[in-house]
Amino acid sequence: MNQYYDNQPTKSSVPDHDVIMRGRKLLDITGVKQVESFDNEEFLLETSMGFLAIKGQNLTMKNLDVEKGIVSIKGKIFDLVYLDEQHGEKAKGFFSKLFR
Repeated sequence: MNQYYDNQPTKSSVPDHDVIMRGRKLLDITGVKQVESFDNEEFLLETSMGFLAIKGQNLTMKNLDVEKGIVSIKGKIFDLVYLDEQHGEKAKGFFSKLFR
């Protein structure tokens, strides 16, 4: 008898995380756990795949659905960066600048 084991996490344990950019001016992000901070030049989001920093110009939050973990950001997008534990120095520098 062959048995099949699905090693993929279930939807209930890890929410799906997608980043969809439209024309470098509209960003839809799913799997957002928390919005840590934001202003017109930078957003810091905690997602199911780690912290995501978004840098740009004239950034505004177009949509926020906390229940579903969806964030929409409008503006000119310059940079999307995941802050991983592997890049601790970069993340530490980023956080030190953020919380001065």
